Amino acid sequence: MRHPPPAEPAARTTASPIDSARATLSSLSIGAPAHFAGLTVFPLTSDLRSSVRYMLLEEGLRTGLVSVREVDKGGSVPHLAVENRSDADILIVDGEELVGAKQNRIANLTLLVPAERTTTIPVSCVEAGRWGYSRPDFDVTERVQYSRGRAARLHSVQASMRSTGTRHSDQGAVWDALSRKAARMEVQSPTEAMSAIYEHHGATLDDYVEKLSLNDGQTGAIFVTGARQFGMDLFDRHETFAAFLPKLVRSYAIDAMERPTARDRAPGRKHARAFVDRLREGAFDVHPAVALGHDVGVVARGAIAGALVHQETVLHLTAFSEPTRATEDHPRAYASYRQRRESLRRRRDRG
Repeated sequence: MRHPPPAEPAARTTASPIDSARATLSSLSIGAPAHFAGLTVFPLTSDLRSSVRYMLLEEGLRTGLVSVREVDKGGSVPHLAVENRSDADILIVDGEELVGAKQNRIANLTLLVPAERTTTIPVSCVEAGRWGYSRPDFDVTERVQYSRGRAARLHSVQASMRSTGTRHSDQGAVWDALSRKAARMEVQSPTEAMSAIYEHHGATLDDYVEKLSLNDGQTGAIFVTGARQFGMDLFDRHETFAAFLPKLVRSYAIDAMERPTARDRAPGRKHARAFVDRLREGAFDVHPAVALGHDVGVVARGAIAGALVHQETVLHLTAFSEPTRATEDHPRAYASYRQRRESLRRRRDRG
């Protein structure tokens, strides 16, 4: 009796970066919220596990295995050079503040810088009044850019990515918004530095950090300032989120401090779930990252998001709701959802 030949082993299915981003959003569990002084935080957990190996930028700088400097002696406002002398890739997170050299900067998006290589990264300036060396290189701080500024910059960086393949922000808009932010919070700085706002309100921000603590196994959070402004930061593992939670709390708290809380009704878990669902059902696009991995953008109804995906793992996803009405900082910051979704479809059709 002739037996049939053995079946060929099934080919391993590789998830696309978009599939990985959608799966990550679908995996999320939303915990009971914590509230403090106009800021609500919903803890996020996931049953997905990451095997991607990397080192955080702060650790790399502390050990002397990584240095961040101007791209050359003259410098370039929208670019910095990251020299990674370690044998591990380095994770730099969206909005992470770098202080020193010719002026303070923030990372334009999350990047995974490869081991044993120097990489030029896209940045924005958050110190308009200085262009001279304070030190040869950069250090990181306990701050990331304030959340509304991150939302507007995410929009402009993604527009740059989709139209030209670059990751540039609208630098003028970053400076203008920062200037108005400082005026509203009654902070003056001779160099118009973002850091001055955080330092001036440091004691209050520390209260937020103390009150809004970390949960076991938590890998991210949905932050709500007032009743309408949603933001989300999600990482691939608990340890990375734990390292960034104090910085993120300060980022959202500095915006929550501007809003009166008496009229605001705290959002419930159903509102947080609806925000995640809108993201999951949005239009996704993907581009090769500046360094390792892929950048995934999301255009959703009333929200935008960006994620860095590497080895089928979402290393970091950040998302923000769009304002329900024009704000002082960004009167017309976003095109309509329908316009942007149709734009993405047209690009895919042309590709």
